[in-house]
Amino acid sequence: MTDTATISHTSRHRRFIWKVSLIAGLGGILYGFDMGIIAAALIYVRETFSLSTRMEEWVVSIVLVGAMIGALVGGSIADRIGRRSTLLWGGAIFLVGSLLAPASQNPATLICARALLGLAIGFTSVTAPVYVSELAPPRSRGTLIGLYQFALTLGIAFADLAGYLLSSHHAWRLMFGIGAVPALLFVVLLLALPESPRWLFSQNRATEAQAILLSYTDEAGAQVLVEDIRTALNTKVEKRWSALWSPAVRGSLLIAVGFTVLQQVTGINTIIYYGPQIFSLAGITSDKNAIFATLLVAIINVLATIIALVLVDKVGRKPLLYAGVSGMTASLFLLSYSFHNPSAFSAAPGAVATVCLMVYITCFAFSMGPIAWILVSEVFPLQLRGRGVAAATLGSGASNFLVSLTFLSLIKAAGNSVTFIIYGIFCILTLLFVRFIVPETKGRALESISSTTTAVAS
Repeated sequence: MTDTATISHTSRHRRFIWKVSLIAGLGGILYGFDMGIIAAALIYVRETFSLSTRMEEWVVSIVLVGAMIGALVGGSIADRIGRRSTLLWGGAIFLVGSLLAPASQNPATLICARALLGLAIGFTSVTAPVYVSELAPPRSRGTLIGLYQFALTLGIAFADLAGYLLSSHHAWRLMFGIGAVPALLFVVLLLALPESPRWLFSQNRATEAQAILLSYTDEAGAQVLVEDIRTALNTKVEKRWSALWSPAVRGSLLIAVGFTVLQQVTGINTIIYYGPQIFSLAGITSDKNAIFATLLVAIINVLATIIALVLVDKVGRKPLLYAGVSGMTASLFLLSYSFHNPSAFSAAPGAVATVCLMVYITCFAFSMGPIAWILVSEVFPLQLRGRGVAAATLGSGASNFLVSLTFLSLIKAAGNSVTFIIYGIFCILTLLFVRFIVPETKGRALESISSTTTAVAS
């Protein structure tokens, strides 16, 4: 196997890769915005439409149903029509959903709009990391794919900022409508990007692929990539969903789906979707103050993701996961204890909850947040990469849907303390999964990673 780390990094090459990564990252901003905006908007949507608890959960969670469908369909589409074309379709659907949501005159229309947004999330979350991974050199691939997660955290922070600024006017329609601006920008900028050369080679369009490679690297670098891609394509893999369960790919599937499911069941999106409600449970009675506390958590999320971008290709994936998930575990158990025994702390319960959630989100942001999508984009063989990432995204969406749909009901049935203990137990299971299942992929060529995951499931 030729070491693609030897590809020369001209200034032209670096500029091109960063441009692609940043534009693809706009899909992450859209994802994050549509995830985050519901936290503030839900307070006022509930008032406008007099929603029950169950209907609130559906308004939040229906986006995840759309995301699962989008992931399932998007993976096949990305393998069939290309990465760039699939991203364009995702951007167009984002735009339609962002315009329909603020125009909603009843809960049913709003639910339909959010389902469309979920479909777009499924398309882009499957395709954007794959697109970047197929263009990025091994020694900086983790950082460049991690930009998607960084953009996602920025989207959440923008959503929380918009929610805070508009909360005094109860302007939930404008909160949703703002999302149309980055959606339009995403579509326009994508038109200037090329298709993935790896995908073009898989479609027997070698001339087009080589032309794209030569547009951002020299002939020697292009030849190195061509040799690696041809080696990968010479490994016969059936392009069917059932092939994901074949002995050659089963290990990759276990790593990708298992880790993305654990990413969700450790409770991250209860904070993203229901942050103001959690702070209200902790004693912050003002809606605006609860939204502001959620904004602070989102800002910490953005800043901590930078840690991952700086370190993931230097110290590796697994050391960051060990540190981050351990911190998540400790903060969840402390939060649970603060709900169980509020008098145990000299600070007010709201302050304790804020600190715990800030520690939790910091640890998540430099570990599980970006590394899940880095791993998912790395472990599958080229011929099945779109479907493999789709399967992982589907697992993520299904578990996210389950957590978000049951959170308020679980709080009512089991209480605040027990609910967060449950998420803490899942963090412990994640540490075991990282220790025994997840491989270290730092600095390795994509083709070598997918060829060594077979032993995981054997």
